[in-house]
Amino acid sequence: MQIAIVEDDINMRKSLELALGEYDEFDVVCYKNAIEALKKIKDDVDLVITDINMPGMDGIEFVKKLDNRFDIIVITGNATLNRAIESVRLGVKDFLTKPFEVDTLVDAIKRNAKIRKKIPKKTEAKKNENRNFLGTSKELEASLNLAKKVAKTDASVLLLGQSGVGKELFAHYIHENSSRAKNSFVAINMAAIPENLLESELFGYVKGAFTDAVHDKKGYFELAERGTIFLDEIAEMSVALQSKLLRVLQERVVYRVGGLKPIKIDVRIISATNVNIIDTIEQGNFREDLYFRLNTIPIKIAPLKHRKDEIMQIAEKTLEDVTRRYDLSRKIFSDVAKVALLNYEWPGNIRELISVVERAAILSDDEAISVDDLFLDSRSSTKNIKNMEKELIKEVLISVKYDLLEAREILGISEKALMGKINKYNLEVKK
Repeated sequence: MQIAIVEDDINMRKSLELALGEYDEFDVVCYKNAIEALKKIKDDVDLVITDINMPGMDGIEFVKKLDNRFDIIVITGNATLNRAIESVRLGVKDFLTKPFEVDTLVDAIKRNAKIRKKIPKKTEAKKNENRNFLGTSKELEASLNLAKKVAKTDASVLLLGQSGVGKELFAHYIHENSSRAKNSFVAINMAAIPENLLESELFGYVKGAFTDAVHDKKGYFELAERGTIFLDEIAEMSVALQSKLLRVLQERVVYRVGGLKPIKIDVRIISATNVNIIDTIEQGNFREDLYFRLNTIPIKIAPLKHRKDEIMQIAEKTLEDVTRRYDLSRKIFSDVAKVALLNYEWPGNIRELISVVERAAILSDDEAISVDDLFLDSRSSTKNIKNMEKELIKEVLISVKYDLLEAREILGISEKALMGKINKYNLEVKK
């Protein structure tokens, strides 16, 4: 089996090469970064193992560039749910968080090989400009149409929406439909980086700038040169750092921490927030002049509860991905579970929906996922869900003239589960 390892950390790269080299069935080749791998990787490779956080081009961008040519396992020491979700959407077979045992990686490799025997490898990826999105609705399409129109320009874009609605996916979409698509997309969550490190991460530093600065280092703005930089949770940035960012946007140069030399940059700026930024400005926590710089084109992304058409599309696709990834038996949603999914408010939006479906797929003992498997009672109105379930079971029983075998087949639940629901809701069963 031909395996390509793409890892910028030399110690990790060598460790994986030596560990997998102990297996006669593995033939391993290593690359120090995604850019090198894209230039040299051969078509006879069976599996690519790649880190996410790499300089120049991150693992997610790298996976997109591979365009489904290879099976992929992602490894990372700094996993975020967004990254994991996006990896799954792109067809990644496994997502491992460092540190992990070599045996865990080997199991993932062998599991992947087993799946590959069952599913013929596609010779050509299906073209779909909306491939990052698991569903479609008129609300989503309206926002996407605006994003695609804006993508053709270099105007700054501010994405507005609740956590979990897919703001980073929109940023990727704009980048991929722009003239900068062949260059790097660099994403930074401003809330995830400690304030005392954020400036050096954004703008870089020179050797000797502080105790641990033993060499010059490029910041994210330089790494995104001629590409796109995505500043997520922009409202979490301190007012002091906002002033420095404003200077970067006005002058199109960065100064590394401890440096005096201006470095010219050519970067497209996309930012995002999940708060009411006007309120933040009025509270004195965000500069109005920076807001105007970032908000050339605002794009509002509706919450999932207003995009009902997407709920089951996302749920079904996620269920398919999870059962394949974990090699689970076939799963479906019972009718009652579908009703519950559609009527839930989804305060965590797409991120929450994916989490709910993944847990249900893993924990459900039956082929049909029930409403109880979703654990939505603790998240929304228990009474409403139970009333929906009771009424649905009652209607099904009446429609099949109380034929319990036919009723449980329609509902997608076992005989034991059906009798339990009938007793629970004190429903009449006519002979």
